[in-house]
Amino acid sequence: MRKIASTSVTIRDVAQAAGCGIATASRVLNKSGSASADVRERVERAARDLGFSFSALGRALQSRRSMTVGCLVPSLANPVFAEAVQGIQSELLGSGYQLLISCSNYDEAADDAAIEMLLSKETDALVATMVAPDRSPAMQVARKRGLPVALMFHDPMEGFITSYIDNFEAAKEVARHFVELGHQRTGFVALRFSTSDRSRNRYTGFHGECIARGLPAPALIEIGEAEAAKPECLAEILAQHPDLTAIFASNDFLAIAVQKAARLLGWRVPQDLSVAGFDGIEVGRLLEAPLATVETSPEAMGRQAARSILDMLQGGVAVQPPALPFHFRAGATLAAPNPEKGDDGRAATQPPSALPDEPHAQPRMNR
Repeated sequence: MRKIASTSVTIRDVAQAAGCGIATASRVLNKSGSASADVRERVERAARDLGFSFSALGRALQSRRSMTVGCLVPSLANPVFAEAVQGIQSELLGSGYQLLISCSNYDEAADDAAIEMLLSKETDALVATMVAPDRSPAMQVARKRGLPVALMFHDPMEGFITSYIDNFEAAKEVARHFVELGHQRTGFVALRFSTSDRSRNRYTGFHGECIARGLPAPALIEIGEAEAAKPECLAEILAQHPDLTAIFASNDFLAIAVQKAARLLGWRVPQDLSVAGFDGIEVGRLLEAPLATVETSPEAMGRQAARSILDMLQGGVAVQPPALPFHFRAGATLAAPNPEKGDDGRAATQPPSALPDEPHAQPRMNR
């Protein structure tokens, strides 16, 4: 192996020569984390062969860097984002970088303020899930500064690296399951539809597959957070669509809310109404009727985003990673339409004033 002058050797060079990730090489050379004997031996041998000095790592990490990575997510109350942050943290472990976390509560102005704050802390890179990263002035400042930036959950957009699943294709899978069961009248329930590219792409994929399979266009039911958090309010909205036999909710929390609202109307799930969600959060498995949903891995998404920025921090070229896999989990909230429970056979819808008040949690449901 050709020896390179130690001043020009980076952790990335050592990791490539050793056939491992940058974070792994950093853990070995920093002696700050576990690694198998084989990996440790490969990293140390690569460092010797390349002429990499262990002290060069310390100089590289301390030179004009804060050794912090800024992370912006809408909310940590939603386990999807919490798991993604955990994935970032796990991947950064041993790299010398610390994570600074901010939440914006699904607000575009708060997004921009949070990015400005993270930039004021001289963060070396950013990982973000935002309402509109392409419209954010603060994000444009970050890119002009040359900071490595990786998005999470967003579908690919020009000028950004993003860690994502294909929302369009995943939503088509939901439509196929509805069609296979014989549903004709379907709906898509979305929260803040106009400000979520994920929700819009899920609806587009769902709508397109329904049409391709000869179904009528699904009803688009856009609701606000107040309606989503109050089952009686959501029930009033669902009561306006008594013909629907299957609903695809844009995330699992919303799908759980739809089930609760359906019960208030006297509709049984799945006998009278099939329901599917999106994300595959663990609580969906724990329900009396486990939720049908598109399972994703937010933790893997966070890890992938962290690997992207670590590579860029070590001088690598920004490369868009492939979409992460998803899996449809059938659960117990799907069934064929009940011919005996058509529009006239469902339990009579209660008037809004008759819907009972009951305690309820108010999770952040927008994704």
